[in-house]
Amino acid sequence: MDPTPDLPSATPEPAPHRVPEIASLGLDTLVTEVSERLQSAAAVTDRMQRLLEAVVSIGAGLDLHATLHRIATGAAELVDARYAALGVIAPGGTGLADFVHVGIDDETAARIGALPTGRGILGALIDRPEPLRLADLGADPRSSGYPAHHPCMKTFLGVPIRVRAEVFGNLYLTEKKGGGAFTPEDEQVVHALAAAAGVAIENSRLYEEGRRRERWIAGANAVTSALLSTEQAEGALTVAAEQVRELADAALGMILLPTGPEGDGRMRVAHASGESAEYLRGELLPKDFASRLLAGESVYLDDMSSDPTVVIRRARSFGPSMAVPMVAAGRVLGGLCVWRPRGAPPFTDGEKQLAEAFASQAALALRLAEGQRDQQRLAVFQDRDRIARDLHDLVIQRLFATGMMLESAARQAVVPGVKTGIGNAVDELDATIQEVRTTIYALQHDNHGDAPDTLRTRVLREASQAAAALGFKPSVSFVGPVESLVSEKTGRQLLAALREMLSNTARHARASRVGVEIDATIHLDEDGRPMGGDPEDPERAGWPGVVLTVTDDGVGIPEGGRRSGLLNLARRAEVFGGDAWHELGPHRRGTRVRWTARL
Repeated sequence: MDPTPDLPSATPEPAPHRVPEIASLGLDTLVTEVSERLQSAAAVTDRMQRLLEAVVSIGAGLDLHATLHRIATGAAELVDARYAALGVIAPGGTGLADFVHVGIDDETAARIGALPTGRGILGALIDRPEPLRLADLGADPRSSGYPAHHPCMKTFLGVPIRVRAEVFGNLYLTEKKGGGAFTPEDEQVVHALAAAAGVAIENSRLYEEGRRRERWIAGANAVTSALLSTEQAEGALTVAAEQVRELADAALGMILLPTGPEGDGRMRVAHASGESAEYLRGELLPKDFASRLLAGESVYLDDMSSDPTVVIRRARSFGPSMAVPMVAAGRVLGGLCVWRPRGAPPFTDGEKQLAEAFASQAALALRLAEGQRDQQRLAVFQDRDRIARDLHDLVIQRLFATGMMLESAARQAVVPGVKTGIGNAVDELDATIQEVRTTIYALQHDNHGDAPDTLRTRVLREASQAAAALGFKPSVSFVGPVESLVSEKTGRQLLAALREMLSNTARHARASRVGVEIDATIHLDEDGRPMGGDPEDPERAGWPGVVLTVTDDGVGIPEGGRRSGLLNLARRAEVFGGDAWHELGPHRRGTRVRWTARL
């Protein structure tokens, strides 16, 4: 008998069959979920592929404006936005300096008018450069509405673009296709694109900066070559004015030169190229402005049209201004000045540095050119001294000896006619000796390069500069002590009137001869016209005055022709109690224009 009790069998009973828990969800639900996840993964993959394509696209070129357009286009395609724009923030964060848009055709953009300047929602992104998503753009209190003809925009996504930790601009995206608002995923992908855009923009800026610097260096080399390869600095400095205007994208370029010895604090516009150049050439600059340049200080103005310190009337029609001194060996030789049109962007720090480097190189070349001209002038003066000595020692002595021989022959002559003829010959020799002596004096004392900058020299300079437009040099004459009687203020207006009269003659008269006369011995009546009679008569009424007369032998002023130039002259003369009018020239041919002012 087995003492071990009965035990249960060790083999377990089979468990009941169980269906997997996931199956309880249903086969259709499982398929749907898997399909949605696959679609989501495919969408993410597609978006990443599009993002990579956009990044590659924006880096395909180096032109900055084209790069900005590609960035805006790529952002719109990434998030299916109907409209996209990229606003470049102006220096100082005061608004938008540039605005590139995508989705609005040119015709609609023309009807809308001026581009945005950075107000409303656009300004909010400038003030606070952080991503911004709005489901209803118009409902936001910061929105400032739309101008006429602007398409309706509701959804909005804005993302800043940074270049080296500095906010360069903002991406603006509106109207997501298919309805609905922009999603956080849209914001993330545009933010990633903005990061790549910052690199592309930096590359484009560096490329454009390199090209700009190369252009400035080439321009400075051209000015240096012109200064060193010509005997006259006038033409070379005109080249410098043209070069600096083109390089600075300006409307007007000027070369400023001191009017006299160092320290007098005055400068004039010696050469000008561009808009209004003919009116500003020869203009004296305000003394405070000129003294700053002569002290070696650069002067920058963001907008001359609204700056209260600007006193030059024509400067009010221009915008940003830049003036830099031309310094060589510690001496200010002159200045470069450029004016941009009204509404143009101010000069950047990079442009200011390039202009200063250009001015320094031009000043050095001008100093070298001055040395070359001094050597040439010295050689000319030495040659003149030699010719004068030869004339004095040889020619005059021979003429004098010949005269003595003729006088001796005259005393021995018997025939009265022969004696008279010899006497006439002796008189002719005496006259010839006087002319030779005058020539000797002119050779020894002719030194126009060191002449002071008086009204007389400035009038002669204006006549010389007008020769290029006329095709010949006008004749100039003076009556009376012009320098001592005509004040500086009246002289400036007289020069401006002369400049306008010569310019009108060159454009319209088709003359072969032009004469300029300045008479400071006249008296004027109440109408500003010269009075007749003896100017020395103490009983004579009227005011001392000066009259400027320009006479030509051209075609004359046609009946019914424009008189704007004459009206300008008359208005300029009225300020000084004078007048301006025109009449027929000598022998009823050509034109004589007169301008008067009280002294």
